[in-house]
Amino acid sequence: MIKTETLALTQEWDKTFPRSEKVEHSKVTFVNRYGITLAADLYAPKNAEGKLPAIAVCGPFGAVKEQCSGLYAQTMAERGFLTVAFDPSFTGESGGNVRYMASPDINTEDFMAAVDFLSLHEKADPDRIGIIGICGWGGMALNTAALDTRIRATAAMTMYDMTRVNAKGYFDAEDSEEARYQKRAAMCARRLEDLKAGEYRLGGGVADPLPEDAPFFVRDYYDYYKTGRGYHPRSLNSNGGWNVIGCESFINQPILRYSDEIRSAVLIVHGDRAHSCYFSRDAYADMTRDSKYTENKELLLIPGAVHTDLYDGGRDHVIPFDRLDEFFRRYLH
Repeated sequence: MIKTETLALTQEWDKTFPRSEKVEHSKVTFVNRYGITLAADLYAPKNAEGKLPAIAVCGPFGAVKEQCSGLYAQTMAERGFLTVAFDPSFTGESGGNVRYMASPDINTEDFMAAVDFLSLHEKADPDRIGIIGICGWGGMALNTAALDTRIRATAAMTMYDMTRVNAKGYFDAEDSEEARYQKRAAMCARRLEDLKAGEYRLGGGVADPLPEDAPFFVRDYYDYYKTGRGYHPRSLNSNGGWNVIGCESFINQPILRYSDEIRSAVLIVHGDRAHSCYFSRDAYADMTRDSKYTENKELLLIPGAVHTDLYDGGRDHVIPFDRLDEFFRRYLH
């Protein structure tokens, strides 16, 4: 018998978005193959009958399910899908006794565990399961799609490749052997300092107060994570951030190596004014170059949208939910 941890889950509605009267909401848990119990919100369309197509949602990297992943899950449930938005291992309400750590392997497994959960759920059709990954979890979603043959369709929204940005820096500005060596050396030194101190030092979330000379993408993050628009007390990005060594292993572990072998459908969505748009452009190019499985792959760019516009729609409500609905209905038939 696979054992699950008993988690203390908040029962009140503490999301950054209003509750929909069109769906039923409940708190659920499930376990990944590392024995970590994950906390999630399950959204089911009211009065739905029969087995439903199902979607697991996660992201952004350092966010919690009470933020935009929950918004995506609830909205897709309004459209007839059974959905689950979950907190990754070591974050939010999920288990894992070292907090604020990340792992390309464990976080990919988190998505697969959500697929396990949906595959066995009485209301879900196990042959019609998709996933949505937002920001850093867009890259994780593509990695999961390359590994998990049960997934029929994947949407990557305003995606980051977290292994690329850790190894090469923003805009690949630190893409050199020397720069990576210095990062590794700093991480190794930090490990010993943390052990001496008896605790892991946090790296800091989004800068607050916002520096006058902050680049646009930092202002973009501040506008979401540090304001009433998206702040949440359990969100790493809204507060103290990841541990300094939390993403250490990402430097050596590219996650999109086999993206060109994804046979299932993929929709990559990004704002064309987002600082991060190069991640989606390059991921789509790599996924389709020399691939036998290109007919069900698409890159959709949203004119004028910046990175966080695809978190909650921004001021112009730009999340293409109609397009997501059409995509998942087509491939989760």
